[in-house]
Amino acid sequence: MDKIRNFCIIAHVDHGKSTLADRMLQMTGTISDREMTEQVLDSMDLEREKGVTIKASAVRMVYTAADGTPYEFNLIDTPGHVDFSYEVSRALYACEGAILVVDATQGIEAQTLANLYLALDANLTIIPVLNKVDLPSADVEGVTRDLIQLLGMEEDEILTISAKTGLGVDKVLEAIAERVPPPVVDKEKPLRALIFDSHYDSYKGVIAYTRVFDGVVNASDRILMMANGVKVTPVEVGVFSPGLVPTGKLEAGDVGYIATGLKTVSECRVGDTITLANKPAAAPLPGYQHAKPMVFAGVYPADGDDYGPLKEALEKLQLNDASLTFEPESSEALNFGFRCGFLGLFHMEIIQERIEREYDLNVVFTAPSVEYRVDMVDGKSIIIDSPADLPDMGLVKEIYEPWMMLEIFTPTDYYGVVMELVKKRRGIFVSQEYPAANRVQLNYEIPLSEIIVDFFDFLKSATRGYASMDYQFLEYRAGNLVKLEILLNEEPVDALTAIVHKQDAYHKGQALVSKLKDIIPRQMFTIPVQAFSEGRVISRANVKALRKDVLAKCYGGDITRKKKLLEKQKKGKKRMKMVGSVELPQEAFMAILRLDN
Repeated sequence: MDKIRNFCIIAHVDHGKSTLADRMLQMTGTISDREMTEQVLDSMDLEREKGVTIKASAVRMVYTAADGTPYEFNLIDTPGHVDFSYEVSRALYACEGAILVVDATQGIEAQTLANLYLALDANLTIIPVLNKVDLPSADVEGVTRDLIQLLGMEEDEILTISAKTGLGVDKVLEAIAERVPPPVVDKEKPLRALIFDSHYDSYKGVIAYTRVFDGVVNASDRILMMANGVKVTPVEVGVFSPGLVPTGKLEAGDVGYIATGLKTVSECRVGDTITLANKPAAAPLPGYQHAKPMVFAGVYPADGDDYGPLKEALEKLQLNDASLTFEPESSEALNFGFRCGFLGLFHMEIIQERIEREYDLNVVFTAPSVEYRVDMVDGKSIIIDSPADLPDMGLVKEIYEPWMMLEIFTPTDYYGVVMELVKKRRGIFVSQEYPAANRVQLNYEIPLSEIIVDFFDFLKSATRGYASMDYQFLEYRAGNLVKLEILLNEEPVDALTAIVHKQDAYHKGQALVSKLKDIIPRQMFTIPVQAFSEGRVISRANVKALRKDVLAKCYGGDITRKKKLLEKQKKGKKRMKMVGSVELPQEAFMAILRLDN
């Protein structure tokens, strides 16, 4: 047991986490040079393209230390984006140590700090590693100073490496063996194993990635998921090396997998505790939460015939991703589709790309919105995730919206720019800290609806790409919110409805109407585009009609002949307007996202 080391690698996006894992697999001989590819543990094309780990993965390595002692290393590769912070927290809980990777060219960033605080909360031993030291733009001395100030460590405890070339990676392996403590376990206690991730396999069902804390699990044991009471006999039990290698049993301290044979990931959730059905543990491991979607959007097939294939695609994606939720909905403008819930905007982007790539479907995503809690005048309370579902404002007593705790990490030069940006988005300043000499961490409270669309893009462009951010849910808070509807030809378009702050309603309505006026193609009749809020029209523009020159055949004669023809045309336009319908292009739904503040 004292030769086992369970550790993970934490870093900001694109700081070299997956590359370091690759070098470790190569140096320990877990993967031969012939089988070696870049980002071995990132199996999805999207992960390789975006440089972000989306799904956690694990691997067992055997490392022989400098003194000849063999060690068993269990590496858990954590996701690298703020949307997956719950999965990161469970993966950290399964370890005893964490390698904190910091890019020597970019320094400490928001996700570095967020993950470091999660690791410290889990009482992990931190091994700081400075990556990309071979690059000409690397500021090794400056970033080392920042790390010493942040962690309170000695300079010789910070390792300098280049994960790409393999420089210094042997020192990291040696430091893991020396500094990371072995797991403290009890094999005699009833089984308790933490699920830190899972994926669906069409032959073995749901495969749970587990860390065993107490007891032993054999392939023949009947097991119980403690959160939902599901009982099942495993199909297979084994370890990752780096593929699935059956071992027949896992003991306390081990990291491995249990192929459950279950048909949906929702029965085997991240953070749940596995125990034996005939001898259950007294209490589950702490920290389990139900993954809660924060961002909602409508997903519609561009072609109505693709409704069936889209439903199938979402069901298959849900097999591997329990945090994705969807339910059928219909829209007058877009016909039949689904209302989907996502962990965040990045999660939504990933799902959209996977639907289009893996299932070859052309889909329309409506503007993302958040979940609101509405208190009615009659004392009832309802939850809505689509602005179109908001009841008549006369029946509504109060609308509550989700607020987030936002941390922005930026060079001090852009202090004022960031302040101005957050103030525009209804942000409330809380505090500031200086974790490094020329870096400032600004803490705000801000409504989620203000940051889900283009906040990150604005932040990056305002600070020339230097700022980074991290956010977590704070609370539901009452706000002065109103429903903003868009009427097209005097008919409301549900897919363009939004819930906005009362003070922004007029400006947003006016901007949206102006934008739609340019996007909507002209018809044979005039189309009025109106923004409607609180029982009145607050902005209006007309999409001019295409006109036929009915006076072309009228040459000479009395003016009354011309008037008669124009009057006849006017009546025809009026009749056409009553029965005519307006086709909306995809850009119209994206216009609501691209309103310049």
